Amino acid sequence: MLFSKLLPREGNFFELFNRHADCVYEAAQAFQLLVRDYGDEMLRNQHDEEVSSAERAADRITREVNRLIHTTFITPIDREQIHGLINLMDDVADLLQDLTETMALYDVREVGEEVRRLTDWCVRACAHMRDAVHLLGKLSDEETAKTILRACEDIDQIESNADREMRAAMSQLFRQKGLDVRELIKHKAIYEMLETVTDKCEDVANHIEGIVLESS
Repeated sequence: MLFSKLLPREGNFFELFNRHADCVYEAAQAFQLLVRDYGDEMLRNQHDEEVSSAERAADRITREVNRLIHTTFITPIDREQIHGLINLMDDVADLLQDLTETMALYDVREVGEEVRRLTDWCVRACAHMRDAVHLLGKLSDEETAKTILRACEDIDQIESNADREMRAAMSQLFRQKGLDVRELIKHKAIYEMLETVTDKCEDVANHIEGIVLESS
């Protein structure tokens, strides 16, 4: 009992969630710039490092949150909810980093409009995720809870749009005559990873919805 009194009684979980969501959005924006400037090797490498830097910062925050779960006596929301949220968010950051590494490892020489459009959906999903996370600390306000749920609904819609975009891109890819099989495999993998980013954002949104509904 004495030991428990020595432990912090809230921690700064919501602040850490906010910082992590900002890192994910920064990684998404940097990846969008990487795609935009893909033909310029110097800029591409610069944006690649920006994605990596944001992902590393997100990893540090994830470790800090998971440490705080075990060293905080009273948490603002359920410990499992905290653990689930930060790790789902970190999955998004990791996947954005994986995308940059995969494009380099596969020696992707150029990206088309399909990749740009899918990337745009990823950035939108990450933006709405960031907005929802930033409001979690104000859940006691009913209007705020409604705003969070609307942001989660927007992410669900974005995921559906990205899924349709990916299927259209795949259809076009497989219909290209004379396309080298290796190039087909490379682009198929990139399309799928981009769509998975929006899937992961939807996982975060579903988790946030659960937090909101259980707290209301």
